[in-house]
Amino acid sequence: MPYPPILRSQFATSSFANLPKFGIIISSNPPGDSISEIKPCRACNACHKKGVCPQKDGFNAIKDKILEADGLILASPNYIFQVSAQLKTFLDRCGGAIHCQGFEGKYGASVVTSGGGDEKEIAAYLNHFLLTTGAIPVGAVWATMGKIYGPDFPKPIRDRASALGKKLVRAIETKAQASASDRKEMARFRSRMRSLMLWRKDEWPYEYEYWKKHRGLKG
Repeated sequence: MPYPPILRSQFATSSFANLPKFGIIISSNPPGDSISEIKPCRACNACHKKGVCPQKDGFNAIKDKILEADGLILASPNYIFQVSAQLKTFLDRCGGAIHCQGFEGKYGASVVTSGGGDEKEIAAYLNHFLLTTGAIPVGAVWATMGKIYGPDFPKPIRDRASALGKKLVRAIETKAQASASDRKEMARFRSRMRSLMLWRKDEWPYEYEYWKKHRGLKG
């Protein structure tokens, strides 16, 4: 029989089992973690104005873990051609990190599972999220669970996951540059955020001052 859905989350943790000192895994329903309790963004703009989300849940703790880590791995099943609601809620709360490029200097990878396919676009979405936060995406791996039978993931999938894990470690150790295409997109997006800070400098004083201090913003 195919792998039951509950085993999908093991794909991320088993794929990168040798990497705990390099980062953390943000998955849809990690055992004992608080991501499933994160509340939706209220669009209150407090993160833009003060730099901290005022909601009392696990978001700030997870964000702090990311800031302490060298890298992060985003993992999700395919839920109707998108990431899970739990992970999407977390990503939606990262507006401040996106505006300030708050994960700059970190490296990331994405892991996606599905019942029947369409994983590539979701992995691309997750890696694009990493890029907009300033992190450098090193790649992605995915698995179509409906095509997997037996007691373990097929060797080709395990090999791809292992290769991605090693690539992530090498990127962290060597402080690898982003690809040319990613550098171009990161520069384009940073220019967009710079313009946004100038436009909203009166409404978003924290982010405006952050850009002045850390990004050399003038105006």
